Amino acid sequence: MTAHKGALSPRGAGASKVIQPPSVPRLVLSPPPLRAQPPLPGHGPACWPCSTERRMSEGGVAGLHAALEQRAGGMGVCWLLSQSLELNSPADNYTVCEGDNATLSCFIDEHVTRVAWLNRSNILYAGNDRWTSDPRVRLLINTPEEFSILITQVGLGDEGLYTCSFQTRHQPYTTQVYLIVHVPARIVNISSPVTVNEGGSVNLLCLAVGRPEPTVTWRQLRDGFTSEGEILEIFDIQRGQAGEYECVTHNGVNSAPDSRRVLVTVNYPPTITDVTSARTALGRAALLRCEAMAVPPADFQWYKDDRLLSSGTAEGLKVQTERTRSMLLFANVSARHYGNYTCRAANRLGASSASMRLGRPGSLENSAPRPPGPLTLLSALSWLWWRM
Repeated sequence: MTAHKGALSPRGAGASKVIQPPSVPRLVLSPPPLRAQPPLPGHGPACWPCSTERRMSEGGVAGLHAALEQRAGGMGVCWLLSQSLELNSPADNYTVCEGDNATLSCFIDEHVTRVAWLNRSNILYAGNDRWTSDPRVRLLINTPEEFSILITQVGLGDEGLYTCSFQTRHQPYTTQVYLIVHVPARIVNISSPVTVNEGGSVNLLCLAVGRPEPTVTWRQLRDGFTSEGEILEIFDIQRGQAGEYECVTHNGVNSAPDSRRVLVTVNYPPTITDVTSARTALGRAALLRCEAMAVPPADFQWYKDDRLLSSGTAEGLKVQTERTRSMLLFANVSARHYGNYTCRAANRLGASSASMRLGRPGSLENSAPRPPGPLTLLSALSWLWWRM
């Protein structure tokens, strides 16, 4: 039995982080996300976000100078963020789970005259002015002490770099945070129920996705056998390996792992596991029993000598069969009922037979061994020949 390792993982969360540029008001960053936007209605062409994006890509952060806008009487008036912008430190990472809300906050003071939040090169909010068309992004707080935006229902597309850019009386500054979105592990594809003949091979597949990459483990529920990896291979499978196999994936995002099960059915020919003979007096009830294990379940037949028996009043007996056993019932034993009986269990993979006897209590024939058949005599003669 071998297993190939698979993959799995996702999750995260984050607490607000405080970032302090040199000798500037401090910044607190909490998670966000956004997308590129079209021109804003009622704004002059020179103030469209798309022109801002172009300038940002051409001139780096300094290109933001031509972008921030302040509305006045319904007219768009562009104002600049002054000369070159100063990058103060590498971006911090902020982790949030998919579907959660993320808050981005700049904590500022009276020295700040202009402030904006950007996602990559796209302006989200500049002061009270909304530049994004994403309805999930909204202004949360805009006071002399704090500038915060909220992103609801964060998705993978929101992952990336976010910048808080603010202007003091002397020069502009930027502080950045990188939003990481974690996704709980989940199973996206798993093998259907499998039926195989004993001795065959089985391949079980379980595909999972998530961020970080999840782990995948296969487990046989009956015996507790486990195997790491997306693929579980079983060669020369035996009947004892049949049953439910569970695939479990987890990546630390959320507490409960995702799991699904696959039923493996192993077909095999009948094996008679138990027979019961009887010694019964005339006029009494009697029972002969035959048990057999098989998948699919065996069909049972009863013979007296070479004659196939069936239920009926003429025979004075009844055949009663359940899933794994069959019984031959005699309501009133007569002399013609005594003798040798054969139980035959069969399915499409093979058959098995066993003999039993209905006899008189204390009769000699009941205790005497049965006469050997032709194969038994042949085997005995061969053994004697070899010994000579």
